[in-house]
Amino acid sequence: MEIRQLEYFMAVCQELHFTRASEKLGVTQPTLSHQIKAIEDELGMPLFDRIGKKIAITEAGFILLKHCHTVFHSFKSVREEIQELQDIKRGRLSIGVLPGELNSLVCRLLPEFHEAYSKVQVRVISADNVAERLLNNEIDLALTIIPVHDERIVSQLLYNEKLYLVVNADHPLAEGPEVSLEVLMDLPLVLFPKNYRCRHQLDSICNLKEIELRPVIEIDSIESMITLIEAGAGCSILSETLMKQWDKPGIRIVNIAENPFLRQVGLIYHKDKYRGQVVLKFTELLHKQISQLGISYTF
Repeated sequence: MEIRQLEYFMAVCQELHFTRASEKLGVTQPTLSHQIKAIEDELGMPLFDRIGKKIAITEAGFILLKHCHTVFHSFKSVREEIQELQDIKRGRLSIGVLPGELNSLVCRLLPEFHEAYSKVQVRVISADNVAERLLNNEIDLALTIIPVHDERIVSQLLYNEKLYLVVNADHPLAEGPEVSLEVLMDLPLVLFPKNYRCRHQLDSICNLKEIELRPVIEIDSIESMITLIEAGAGCSILSETLMKQWDKPGIRIVNIAENPFLRQVGLIYHKDKYRGQVVLKFTELLHKQISQLGISYTF
């Protein structure tokens, strides 16, 4: 039984006349009669009593008509609810983000997003395996360091950035133009834990140059890390993006010679997953925030 056939059946019920119903539907009467006969054959019972030129709905016809009203009401609800999704009057958004600096970037955006789209339920998942979660359909998109080497994943570059030495304003290195990578070995560093991907990037680059970073404190809270640096308890290696977000007067950033710590940050999606208006609007606001922070697409 097809939706079109049910539409034909309801038109005959409304008109109780095959000719008028066929004219209303814009089909020939033989076509209409054939479709009604097809439904009757499928159900094994007549839907209409044909008495001369008059027709009447049978008991079986009334049962089908009752369920037709339910079906078409559901279709109307489907259209309305999907339109609400298009208009972003409802919906859900699951965002994956690497722990640490990128998590801070997303969280700063949430108040503005919620103000614009208050009916959307947002879930932020901070995890190192965001690509895996994307492939498992646990999240809609993710903010991460790219590239991600998986043909099922599409990457969209947001910006390129450098990482800097970050020190207290009174630190002896605060006013210097730059420091060498070797100097970092002797500094009291405050870094993210080893299992964080941003920390893994630092360690990998240093290992290639036979340099070992020896942090005095490992911590997963950005706010606490900034507080420790301000208090002079240590230095850190942090991204330009993070420092522009916090913009603390008691902190200085110092260039590291030869810019060893460079990275690309982007959004990733599953190539086969539909990106609705909620995802597109979040992406739009994210681009806006990055522009306001003055973050560059190029090194």
